[in-house]
Amino acid sequence: MSESIELRVNGQCHVLPVPGNANLLDVLRNRLGLKAARFGCGEGLCGACRVLVDGQPMPACDTPLWAVAGRSVTTVEGLGTPQKPHPIQKALIEEQAMQCGYCISGIMISAVALLQTNTHPSDADIRAALDDNLCRCGAHNRILRAVRRAAEELRAAEPHDA
Repeated sequence: MSESIELRVNGQCHVLPVPGNANLLDVLRNRLGLKAARFGCGEGLCGACRVLVDGQPMPACDTPLWAVAGRSVTTVEGLGTPQKPHPIQKALIEEQAMQCGYCISGIMISAVALLQTNTHPSDADIRAALDDNLCRCGAHNRILRAVRRAAEELRAAEPHDA
């Protein structure tokens, strides 16, 4: 049985007829063509499918679509553009912090969530924010450098009192 769900993804409103048991990841990838969030474990434990929901990181694989109806969902595709990448996207490239690339979308989402509330994160803050993202490539130190670099760029862009 299908029902219509209203969903705001990357600033665009969508009204989608979907089965009542649809999950967010399936709809993002297969109905909206947004492929950055990836299926990893299917239990919300690995971070590969992480997206922002109202600014908070959330696994999309085990999130029922009805739970995000009317809420704002941001995927990696909504962070920046090739011409104007988000500071975290730019920093990950500059630090060569991506190897296989499977986990990096979830890492970007977790880092963005952190940097939205803390542009002066300590290494412990960054590690805690990324703790739910599994990466087996061994790029952890480069990822930490990239998050610190993105934080620096965001701080430089903050308005300063004269």
